[in-house]
Amino acid sequence: MKEMITIFTIAVALSMDTFSLSLGIGTTSISKKRCLLFSILVGIMHFIMPLLGNMIGTKLVEMFMLKSNFLLGIILLYLGVTMLIEIFKPSEKPKTLTFLNMLLFAIGVSIDSFSTGIGLNAITSNMTMAVVLFSLTSFCFTYLGLLIGKYANRLLGAYATVFGSILLIVIGFIHLCKY
Repeated sequence: MKEMITIFTIAVALSMDTFSLSLGIGTTSISKKRCLLFSILVGIMHFIMPLLGNMIGTKLVEMFMLKSNFLLGIILLYLGVTMLIEIFKPSEKPKTLTFLNMLLFAIGVSIDSFSTGIGLNAITSNMTMAVVLFSLTSFCFTYLGLLIGKYANRLLGAYATVFGSILLIVIGFIHLCKY
């Protein structure tokens, strides 16, 4: 039971950045279908990354000197700036995130799951249960963040999108500063 509580706590911690960033992305004109796809992508990445981290382990981290904060920071800055540019482009159709942007986001927010996977054997011997819990938690947090962001967009319109873009950029800079 203590192991399950520990894993769930880690799952929530890994999903908190996803939630806060999803709030910002939810302020765009994203359809419910895209919200679901987006959340599924994040859930899949939170399943795959800890497994990769566990399989590849510290060898890869040492070899390439990977810094998850730097990579996440770059991805968030890219998404935030792209969202801001899209706001000011004259366009008749609603602005939507591309599949590539969603995939980059999903990879970026799940890199911390990769590093968690490296040390996951020290916490649990049930890797399957851990990664399924990580995946489900991140899916739920992402979907909830997107829906709350959509609601804020209905109330505040373009101001919510600008706020969401700025939020992504600020969080991106925070992750770069950790590098």
